[in-house]
Amino acid sequence: MGYTALYRKFRPLTFKEIVGQEHITKTLKNQIIANRVGHAYLFNGSRGTGKTSAAKVLARAINCLNPKDGEPCNECEICKGAINGSLTDIVEMDAASNNSVEDIRSIKEEVNFLPTKAKYRVYIIDEVHMLSTGAFNALLKTLEEPPEHVKFILATTEPQKLPATILSRCQRFDFRRISKDNIKKRLKIVGEESNLEITEEALNIIAVLSEGAMRDALSILERCIQDGENKINEDKIKDLVGIPKITYVHNITEAITNYNIEEALKNIEDVLEEGKDIVNFLWEIIKYIKDILVYKTSGKLELYNETEKEKIKFIAEKTSKEKLLELVYKLSELENDIKWSTQKTIMFQAGIIKLCNKQAETNSNIEQRIEKIEKYLKSGKIINNEPNNIKTTYNNKDYVKNIQQSNRRDMQPKVNEQVKKVENKTNINFSNNSEEYWPQIVNNLKQNGKIVLYTNLLNTKAVELNDMTVGIQFPNGMTSFGKTVLEKQDNIREITDLVSKACGKEMQIKYITNTQEVQTQSVEEDLKNLAKESDIQFNIIE
Repeated sequence: MGYTALYRKFRPLTFKEIVGQEHITKTLKNQIIANRVGHAYLFNGSRGTGKTSAAKVLARAINCLNPKDGEPCNECEICKGAINGSLTDIVEMDAASNNSVEDIRSIKEEVNFLPTKAKYRVYIIDEVHMLSTGAFNALLKTLEEPPEHVKFILATTEPQKLPATILSRCQRFDFRRISKDNIKKRLKIVGEESNLEITEEALNIIAVLSEGAMRDALSILERCIQDGENKINEDKIKDLVGIPKITYVHNITEAITNYNIEEALKNIEDVLEEGKDIVNFLWEIIKYIKDILVYKTSGKLELYNETEKEKIKFIAEKTSKEKLLELVYKLSELENDIKWSTQKTIMFQAGIIKLCNKQAETNSNIEQRIEKIEKYLKSGKIINNEPNNIKTTYNNKDYVKNIQQSNRRDMQPKVNEQVKKVENKTNINFSNNSEEYWPQIVNNLKQNGKIVLYTNLLNTKAVELNDMTVGIQFPNGMTSFGKTVLEKQDNIREITDLVSKACGKEMQIKYITNTQEVQTQSVEEDLKNLAKESDIQFNIIE
């Protein structure tokens, strides 16, 4: 007998063996017990989640001569014939290679004949979304009103490609991705029956890499035993699937966060000498930094041992969330550039060197601050209240066009000075940190003679609730007089304007007290002397 792949050898033979889909198997078993089996089913879900296995079990269960609690016995003549493929009453069809109208017409002709041995003739059509439009039309009438002795089980990974007329004629069951715990439990059973020694760390890595697909997990496990060794550990798995040594990934990540170009280049050279693929290695760095960000946010980590977790913790403690998020985006852009480049190694090295260059990061921060000004200007016409009460309207489109056409690399020192002038003169710091700009806003109210507003906002805190809303917290509560003052539309407008200036974009504010929340609406705000201080030409309409 020839070699059988693990995912075929350990294919579930009963509903009980199908892991992670209890919400489906329970319903199917109840239908079989109550003799209420439908005429057409649609099994939908991502790859390797048990759709075809469930279809095979269902086909045997409804034809089994000795079913028990909705399960096939797998011992009777019908079950054995279905398992070994000799039973012609259960027809499996791959729609990817049999998607023509003629293929469906042959089914239409066959359904008129009674099954030879079994109670029902069952058609299992896999990847049904691959059928042509003509084939769907040919199937439609038969699927709607098949003979009593015919059942259809359709399986697909892309139900959105099926016509609504097909979907409405089927009982739909959505298969979930299998949890890591269920995959590990199943792999342990496979390991025991195959006399394999698998470490817990190896099981965890396979479960993560399979991404919820049991078939993928068994395929990874099978690759690990091709050398004849029955012992499987995490290093063996990482080497087989092409994961670079975590040491290199960690060292380069640490070098980037420390702006250490020499260390980064040294590790890149070591990786290249081992013959690792650049794109895969870059993807591992992106995932590693993403995991650091997840750990810094939630304290959770997968796929790492205790030593590796300590290294991740070390980087997480000294690197901000904003920096980690920025690295993920920049490395993703680098990955996209490398894919289309004929000089992948040079692009990769240059990209890493750029990330290790602290001066380049400073220049990038200047560009980000300018971009915030651009976005704010794009929101509409900005009215500037000059000291002499002359209202000046800036033509935003012309400004944005000119600033985008300027050579920022040559102008960066000058632009940095200009941006600072704009921020200082307009009391705008374009900061994302409410702890920095809110005390400044409150202090400016006092300096501008807004004593009543200043008094009522004293000792308050600002918290950015989301990208569009800033909450103003009143730790000591809000007095009835203060509530009356702060809810005046003029005062709401003024506070909203100041917050929008500080954030560099139009924002809303929300008052937060111990007993209530008062949401307000945002309005356009002023931007002083941007034309003069930025030293860039654009039209001014007076």
